[in-house]
Amino acid sequence: MTYAAFPRYVTNAVMEQLLFLVIFYLLPTLISSIHNSTTEGCAIIRPPRDGGIRYRGLTQEQIRSVHILPVDYEIEYICRGSRIIVGPKVRKCLPDGTWTDMNHLSRCLLVCPRSWMSLENGRATLQPSGQPVEGTVLHYSCHAGFLLNGFNISHCTKLGKWDSPKPLCVYDSNYTGKKKLYIGALFPMSGGWPGGQACLPAAQMALDLVNNRSDILPDYELELIHYDSMCDPGEATKLLYDLLYTEPIKIVLMPGCSSVSTLVAEAARMWNLIVFSYGSSSPALSNRQRFPTFFRTHPSATLHNPTRVRLFQKWGWTKIATIQQTTEVFTSTLDDLEERVKEAGIEISVRQSFLTDPAVAVKNLKRQDARIIVGLFYETEARKVFCEVFKEKLYGKKHVWFLIGWYADNWFKIKDPAINCTVENMTEAVEGHVTTEIVMLNPETVRGASNLTSQEFLVQLMSRLGGKNPEETGGFQEAPLAYDAMWALALALNKTVAPLRAKGWALEDFNYNNKEITAEIYRALNTSSFEGVSGHVVFDAQGSRMAWTLIEQLQAGSYKKIGYYDSTKGNLSWYGNDKWIGLGPPADQTKVIKEFRYLSQKLFVSVSVFAGLGIILGIVCLSFNIYNSSIRYIQNSQPYLNNMTAVGCVLALAAVFPLGIDGLHVHRSQFPVVCQFRLWLLGLGFSLAYGSMFTKIWWVHTVFTKKDEKKEKRKHLEPWKLYVTVAVLLAIDVISLLIWQIMDPLHITVEKFTKEAPKEDLDVLIQPLLEHCSSEKMNTWLGVVYGYKGLLLLLGIFLAYETKSISTEKINDHRAVGMAIYNVSVLCMITAPVTMILSSQQDASFAFASLAIIFSVYITLVVLFVPKIRRLITRGEWQSEQQDTLKTGSSTNNNDEEKSRQLERENRELQKIIQEKEERVTELRGQLAERQALRSRRRTSVQNQNQNHSVPSSQAEPPSYSTPTDKQSLPPSFSNSSNLYQGEGKLSRNNCHNSRLPLLYK
Repeated sequence: MTYAAFPRYVTNAVMEQLLFLVIFYLLPTLISSIHNSTTEGCAIIRPPRDGGIRYRGLTQEQIRSVHILPVDYEIEYICRGSRIIVGPKVRKCLPDGTWTDMNHLSRCLLVCPRSWMSLENGRATLQPSGQPVEGTVLHYSCHAGFLLNGFNISHCTKLGKWDSPKPLCVYDSNYTGKKKLYIGALFPMSGGWPGGQACLPAAQMALDLVNNRSDILPDYELELIHYDSMCDPGEATKLLYDLLYTEPIKIVLMPGCSSVSTLVAEAARMWNLIVFSYGSSSPALSNRQRFPTFFRTHPSATLHNPTRVRLFQKWGWTKIATIQQTTEVFTSTLDDLEERVKEAGIEISVRQSFLTDPAVAVKNLKRQDARIIVGLFYETEARKVFCEVFKEKLYGKKHVWFLIGWYADNWFKIKDPAINCTVENMTEAVEGHVTTEIVMLNPETVRGASNLTSQEFLVQLMSRLGGKNPEETGGFQEAPLAYDAMWALALALNKTVAPLRAKGWALEDFNYNNKEITAEIYRALNTSSFEGVSGHVVFDAQGSRMAWTLIEQLQAGSYKKIGYYDSTKGNLSWYGNDKWIGLGPPADQTKVIKEFRYLSQKLFVSVSVFAGLGIILGIVCLSFNIYNSSIRYIQNSQPYLNNMTAVGCVLALAAVFPLGIDGLHVHRSQFPVVCQFRLWLLGLGFSLAYGSMFTKIWWVHTVFTKKDEKKEKRKHLEPWKLYVTVAVLLAIDVISLLIWQIMDPLHITVEKFTKEAPKEDLDVLIQPLLEHCSSEKMNTWLGVVYGYKGLLLLLGIFLAYETKSISTEKINDHRAVGMAIYNVSVLCMITAPVTMILSSQQDASFAFASLAIIFSVYITLVVLFVPKIRRLITRGEWQSEQQDTLKTGSSTNNNDEEKSRQLERENRELQKIIQEKEERVTELRGQLAERQALRSRRRTSVQNQNQNHSVPSSQAEPPSYSTPTDKQSLPPSFSNSSNLYQGEGKLSRNNCHNSRLPLLYK
């Protein structure tokens, strides 16, 4: 190899290496990109050994022919025989052409016997945790007082067997220490309620004190085996399985939150285990048939409800709303609250629930104007709720929230990635809310069973927490309950030692089939009664703690105690330091102030003045008519009918006053009387006034528009018939009004208008109200009355129009009556529908109706009576007519009338005579025509005879038939018939005399 060739050789080698690296790293990417560009999906992968793949939705033939599966397609691994999948069981095709979790291998392995995982009087720990399959290792250890006999480790082989026999824990006869009793506990260190953060240290502190006491379980030591349930029933199920099927045997189970306690308590009866909870408040857990061995130091959540109801009553609220998280504890609590508020006469107007997102529920509360809101949810959901509350502005001086009091004191200040509200937003939204909380810390300085006061307990607990901020520690408020739960359990177990010894039993003999020991522990807990750091500890028949309720309010970002409530005695201890954003507790709903609309008094007084003047005018006209009733001119106007008109006008005007009287003037109970006055005065007034005018115009039309023979009969006016007509019209009105008032009397009704907001910034609305006179079938009755009156008005207009050109002395004012009828009819027909439309506007309706009445009455009185008064005053006729009447007994007008009637009678007689003569003339003309025809026939026959006899024309003289005698035989009047018609046209009462009548008949 030469020197010149060496660099080229090195260069080629380096290039080859670089090319190899490029291909090695980029080829998969290129292939993947090419694959993705050409196909969309994932290639079929091989199943694990001793297993297969279940292709969902595909047949065997399709599986053989398909090589690419689409995106989002899922496959499931299955194993043969008793093998199980270790690793991902389901894989999903991703858009990039790969399957999910490909970095985790899925294998089908045999399971080693689970019986090796429990060790009596000892403990077996599996590593790694999970299923006992190939590669897992069991570590064994014995409890104090026992020795391990066998190997302390065992491996699970690929054949599904352990490589060493199961060891035994044998009693150490040389052991002089205490026997251990194990308590299986589930403390939620995270999740919806992380109460284990403070409750676990409190429980351990209690165990340390109990184990150091020589007077409590001197031969035993309590040990706590605990897991984090995360307040999740699913996680708790797995942990409960581990507690039950893993040694050592637990004598008691202690779950935390309600959802987990429900699961544990329902399953524990199958293992004869006592369940003792320190943080469960679900009311459902009080069911002894479902949970026969359950006890709790945390009172039931229903204990909050009597306190809430008492506060609702204290602040005068009768309408509330609720929002809850959909879990059993809150659902059952809300059901109990609903029953209690119903008994107290309080309405739940809005009930909302949510699962994870409260946005829609909060918006519904806002839309339905919820003011007093009870919220039932866990702490994490509380932050979500109040973030939405801030967005919807469902807080402030108009709203009050009632929350559960067992949240951390700074729960609203904790940063939560699940919400997008700042701490300032949350602080603003939660300000002023009220919490009800079971008294979990004894407010009195009393040393209880643990020989600690409540304050000393808090000091030691803070020491155990290592200086953590209590507000940021979950379950800090419930820590006294967990502490007292351990003491209650220890005291109960201590109480069972002697009874069990008498029966030949001991606590260490407990197993999951021993019901006798469980029954003794149950009796001991059921009769427990001692002073704890949380107060007096005693249980009711359902195993729930009985306690006081603490009432707190968030003021300026911190909780302040404002009272206590003892539900057993119904006593409310109130400090009086509650503070509100507004002037006081807000209203449970927008306060509606009822405000009646009354008639304008200025309008009422003004109209009343005109009505009063009209009444005076009507009385003057009535007096005038009565005083001058003997004057002939007044007599010819039918004064009695005019009197009725004046009285009717006065009654109609009197109806104006009750029309303007409303609730401002009379009490509500007296208002129906006012309604009756309105109806009767207006009805009778119309009947008298209009009925009398209608009767006049009807009589005139009847007399002067009929045939002559009927007209002659009716010209002799009989006044009583007119009065009877008015009486009939009046009787129809009286009967119809009586039927109306008997069957459906008028009463007061109140019309409600749209609520109005005042200009001031007040949480009130004005509810305008208007009082009406009405009945159940008001529209029906008004339809009947308006229909009847309308027909009368239309008929009156027709009669007035028909008689406008007629003149008669018997009713000399019928034209004035017609004019009055025109005006009254038009005003009534306009007023009736308009007042119905304006019924909701009291001023406009009253003004229109009352002014229509006043104008109608004024027009009627002026048209009928003022001309009469003017004529008598200006002409002095009332004096001359009275003197003439005294002297001659008749007036000049009467003589003229008699002459006119005589001339008309003569004229009619002459017309009859002319008609008879005309008929006679026609008859005579016929006779004359017949005679002329006869003469012409005779003349023709004579001429024929003369020709036959050959008579000379000079000798024959034609006979003359026109003799004077024939001419004289005809009446002179027929010689020129035109004279007759000329005379007929000239006939009159002056040139026609009785002496001429015989000539006409000759």
